[in-house]
Amino acid sequence: MSGVEIIAVRTPAEMDRFIRLPSVLYAADPNFVPPLLLEREEALSPKKNPYFQHAEAKFWLARRDGRDVGRISAQIDRLVKDPEIGHFGMIVAEDRPEVFAALFAAAEGWLRERGKKRVLGPFNLSINEESGLLVDGFDTPPMLLMGHDARYVGGRIEALGYAKAKDLIAYIVNTDGSLPDSAQRFIAKRMPKNMTVRQLDPKRYREEFDTVTAIFNDAWSENWGFLPFTEAEIAHMAKSMKPLVRPEYVIVVEVGGRPIGFGIALPNLNEVVADFKGRLLPFNWLKLLLRLKRGPKTARVPLMGIRRTYSGGLIGGLAPFLIVDALRKAVCKNGVREVELSWILENNRPMRHMIESLGARAYKTYRVYEKRLAG
Repeated sequence: MSGVEIIAVRTPAEMDRFIRLPSVLYAADPNFVPPLLLEREEALSPKKNPYFQHAEAKFWLARRDGRDVGRISAQIDRLVKDPEIGHFGMIVAEDRPEVFAALFAAAEGWLRERGKKRVLGPFNLSINEESGLLVDGFDTPPMLLMGHDARYVGGRIEALGYAKAKDLIAYIVNTDGSLPDSAQRFIAKRMPKNMTVRQLDPKRYREEFDTVTAIFNDAWSENWGFLPFTEAEIAHMAKSMKPLVRPEYVIVVEVGGRPIGFGIALPNLNEVVADFKGRLLPFNWLKLLLRLKRGPKTARVPLMGIRRTYSGGLIGGLAPFLIVDALRKAVCKNGVREVELSWILENNRPMRHMIESLGARAYKTYRVYEKRLAG
């Protein structure tokens, strides 16, 4: 198709090219942060990423004139409730319509052959990992576990028949603020005596991690696109996140001693590794340790939730304020100046209103696209 050759990734060398391609195509973008190569290799390895225990994926490279000019993936996740839905992801390509057309033809064909009638994406690889395509907020680098895309990509995808399924909003908030006076008065008057706020107990790290992910699975279970964390994914995440987790950055709300809500802030690793060019060896690993010890000036809240039993009630209304305020105070003590709260579904008006009342502003939008497959 117009001189574009599509290659299915089969060898380690081809996967290495697949992983490195964004750093090649986006080298001139000052806000692109090259991902750590070792982390990407693990994330895309069926042997190391427990995602592949309930999903399968296929990866392709696009070549033209002897160069790699694009990439894409297609995924089928058996945890998705609708058997007609397949996913695409990892989309990066030169700004040429024929390249996008060839890549999506490969991904859609693979999904169609496996009985899928609708495609959603991008997900890299799951909605619980990097989700959505950046469509607004190109002027700042992405935070930890968030994506960055070229301005033209959304238009190229839409030209192939894709339409918006849902927008995911990322908020940014300064840490030098405080709860609005109205919220402080509300908490002082209405907070139940048996409702408490505490930090993570590092001596019970794995037990605590299991607790917060159980709350997350419950809190988000009715949300659009929800996929639960499996036991294997929880174990993998607990291990991989441990070097970044600070006890004071994990806030748990309890009622009568029972955890009912939580929030986690993580130091923004992207701020730390932006100049590494994706490499940790031979000496960047030492820089990483030193910079994390000094502490980044930015952080992200990737996980937060309140048990559904309490949604809509007094406790469900109080808990998010308590969590965000406790996290703000904790990160501020360590020199963090800005925190990203992400992502929030565009139609989650109660949460968006609460966050905006704290002075946060929407500064990035990530779009999930959908298309019905013909045939």
